[in-house]
Amino acid sequence: MNAPFKTPNTEAPLWDLTDLYASRDDAKVAADLEKARGLVEALNGLKGRLAADQDAQALGDALDRAIQLYEQASDVLGALGAYAFLSASTARDDATAQGFEADVREKITAIATPTVWLTLEINQIDDAALEAALIAHAGAARWRPWLRRVRAMKPHELSAELETFIAERGPITAQWPRLFDEQLAALRAKAGSEDLTLAEALNRLSDAKSARRKAAAEGLSEALAARAPTLALVLNTVAADKAMEDRWRGFKRPADSRHLGNEVDGEAVDAMAEAVAAAYPRLSHRYYALKAKAMGKARLDHWDRNAPIETTAPRAFTWTQGREIVLDSFSDLGGDFADRAGGFFDKPWIDGRARPGKQSGAYAHPVTADRHPYVFLNWMGERRDVLTLAHELGHGVHQTLAADQGTLLADTPLTLAETASIFAEGLTFDRLLATAPKAEQRGLLAGRIEDGLNTVVRQIAFHRFETRFHDERLQGEVSQQRINQLWLEEMGASLGPSVKLNPGYEHWWAYVSHFVHSPFYVYAYAFGDLLVAALMEARRNDPAGFTPLYRELLAGGGSRTYVEALKPFGLDPRDPAFWSVGCQRLERLVDQFEALA
Repeated sequence: MNAPFKTPNTEAPLWDLTDLYASRDDAKVAADLEKARGLVEALNGLKGRLAADQDAQALGDALDRAIQLYEQASDVLGALGAYAFLSASTARDDATAQGFEADVREKITAIATPTVWLTLEINQIDDAALEAALIAHAGAARWRPWLRRVRAMKPHELSAELETFIAERGPITAQWPRLFDEQLAALRAKAGSEDLTLAEALNRLSDAKSARRKAAAEGLSEALAARAPTLALVLNTVAADKAMEDRWRGFKRPADSRHLGNEVDGEAVDAMAEAVAAAYPRLSHRYYALKAKAMGKARLDHWDRNAPIETTAPRAFTWTQGREIVLDSFSDLGGDFADRAGGFFDKPWIDGRARPGKQSGAYAHPVTADRHPYVFLNWMGERRDVLTLAHELGHGVHQTLAADQGTLLADTPLTLAETASIFAEGLTFDRLLATAPKAEQRGLLAGRIEDGLNTVVRQIAFHRFETRFHDERLQGEVSQQRINQLWLEEMGASLGPSVKLNPGYEHWWAYVSHFVHSPFYVYAYAFGDLLVAALMEARRNDPAGFTPLYRELLAGGGSRTYVEALKPFGLDPRDPAFWSVGCQRLERLVDQFEALA
């Protein structure tokens, strides 16, 4: 392990990826590719043994051995893929880094594709025979949660030839998201004499000065408009490719494959989306009307949506201050949460420094269960950056807790994947509010409400936009102008009459990376936020009893469905009333804001 990474107190750190590989030229890259080939070759030596008639003990032994080899190969290839992606995400303007990522992805696919037989053969096993094997063989029984997910895909599997074809073309279709990333990395928004990156322009929308917000927004609108034709083509192509695969697999709606992967009922997601949309007037419409009044405006311009309420400059945070606030918040949970989060700071596992060429946004990458995660963000010293740091470290802590399950079982469906991150963000906000001077409390409360609206209302609006776009794409290519129109309709409905969508805003769909990288991912944020609201109510009722149950939930990774994982808390997300708890919690914050105003 490398020595702790030291950075100046006020400067966000850079990560060190040498725990994975020393460089792109590291001889270990080629050695690990060869190691993975050997593991796949050993796995493929078992081909045919799972479908053959045999007693339960023998089938259990073959299953256990095959899945172990599959996981071991996944670990080696996962580390290679993670290194290529992590290093490329900080250098989207570096053609060599992008080429290395694409090359590694192609090599990984070539090695992994011959394993497509495994899940196909597993799904040829009769239900009774599989259950008997799991009962007879303890090693095989350990894989029951992973097998549950594999069996769920059974009705949608294709022939071995088609599955191989889809796997082999993966690196080719991945060039569309790559084009999207490179377009946004090269984007510069003209704001006065400044040329802002996407991350800088979006951050400027929280500036205390209206003129600076307006300049950044108009510059971003112009920059996105210039790239919108290309990005519309990317979006259409990704959607068309998805639709073709969905059609072959027999999925009836564009979001169904995502729902299956999340182990969630599409009807439950629809109910959640409808419940949030029905709450727009009580939540976003009402809040933005109050905010406009507080800012002395009849209506907010769209660049005022996340503007600070107070006229004085909002408090800035050094990296050291952000670290202390976040770790203190993790300590509030008890247990080893703060120690696990602290490890990311003590070691070079965080890349927080914003710089040209680095892609916008934030994420926590788990790598594989036998490695440690890495956290990525663009630190600007704003309050939202403190909360983003808490959010991503929540993911990181979740990933370290689940690692004991192994890579296949640690993988968490999106229905639970946002739990720890949003929970950590909520704890951090509570600490910020509790320790703030009274003069700052209204501004902080406004920020918390806006974060909630961005996570719940805005993400559901994204989901509704995405759903309408994909539905229309089934009938043919959707023009850029129609995409713009769908965007304005859904954003307008969610924001309400007190927010003016100024000319140029129609292009702002073009920077939302999830639409290209992970279609129908966005509802998971709302799902997670509303789920966390229910968990926070459970913690408020029994703080001491909550922590061990919460730790067990996170440590379980993907070994349980979200319904099973929430049962110990007495929560049932299948109950429509479950979703109202989160909306009511957010509504109470709006009540509190109105009272302060």
